[in-house]
Amino acid sequence: MGNIYKNLRKEILTTIYKAKSGHPGGSFSGVELLYTLYSEFIKFDPKNPNEENRDRVIISKGHASPLVYSILSEFGFFPKSELEHFRKFGALLQGHVSKTVPGVELSTGSLGQGLSYSCGVAIAGFLKKANFKVFCYMGDGELQEGSVWESFMTAGDRNLNNLCAIIDYNKVQENGFVKDIKNLEPLKEKLEAFGWKVFEIDGHNVEEIRSAYHNFFINKEKPVAIIANTVKGKGVSFMEFKSSWHGKAPNEEEYNKAIKELEVDI
Repeated sequence: MGNIYKNLRKEILTTIYKAKSGHPGGSFSGVELLYTLYSEFIKFDPKNPNEENRDRVIISKGHASPLVYSILSEFGFFPKSELEHFRKFGALLQGHVSKTVPGVELSTGSLGQGLSYSCGVAIAGFLKKANFKVFCYMGDGELQEGSVWESFMTAGDRNLNNLCAIIDYNKVQENGFVKDIKNLEPLKEKLEAFGWKVFEIDGHNVEEIRSAYHNFFINKEKPVAIIANTVKGKGVSFMEFKSSWHGKAPNEEEYNKAIKELEVDI
């Protein structure tokens, strides 16, 4: 695990610990996916976050706000000092991503909304003959929502080749394993049947992530879905694959233990 990813996880954990609430599990699982996207592939201007030709990143799993805010602050959308006030009354950074935050395209709290919005933005891009791409960062649990599958159908039917769905497939949701609550498999085959080009990768392997994004950018035919197999709570042994760490802050003892694990090999 590279230092940048460990440091981001430490920052996310500290943000949640100080707020005494937040979602560490699903934030840790997407660190490599979002950092690689922002650092190497998309065009944006943090000083002008609404610039017309920017690539759009729609955060559908809005509870992963600690991850999103760490990434946005890393790339200069707002000062790192704002993380100190996460979830405080009247602060800029609230518990779910909000469009009031520079760099956030859509406020999301209820799951299953991001892909339908992303389809609309992608269609608007075609109508305007605009040269931007649309990325929708999704959780696996929200794929159990019916509106998500209507959106997959729409994107495939209209050949929205400017749209990329990034599925953070950590296989654990708030109440247990995804497969035990409403199984998604065979996910790749289902998405292909809906008219998508699908790449299935290790969502913590940066080379595989790069390859998948690269293949999306050279794609001219279909919408692309990246099924990124990840680990909920990645990097902290007692959080990994645990639904109990979906949405709670660590106590002092747990925080110190987690930080110690994340500092190994730095």
